[in-house]
Amino acid sequence: MHFEAFSFGSIRIDGVTYQHDVVIDRGQVRKRKKKPSKAFREAFGHTPLSMAEAIPWNCRRLVIGTGTGALPVMDEVKQEADRRKVELLVVPTKEAIARLKEQENGTNAILHITC
Repeated sequence: MHFEAFSFGSIRIDGVTYQHDVVIDRGQVRKRKKKPSKAFREAFGHTPLSMAEAIPWNCRRLVIGTGTGALPVMDEVKQEADRRKVELLVVPTKEAIARLKEQENGTNAILHITC
């Protein structure tokens, strides 16, 4: 997987530009469907990452890119990672991409690209 460009609101992976949050699940890129988490928006001031979403748990490590740090990750997600023995790395998206470039194998990701 080749990350070619990242800027506010846009990420280019393997020659394809995405203008929405993405989920990387075993090498496949798809749109993050955050609608199930919108119910928690008021409590966080931003739509968080919650267990209501389709989180790509089939991995050894899950990297969550929080944009510039704005994406909240609910405690239940962190607890589920512990329960599944999945290493959870929650960092700004720019750093998440750098980490994904270092080690992709066995790593899935959720990347917030808009704030």
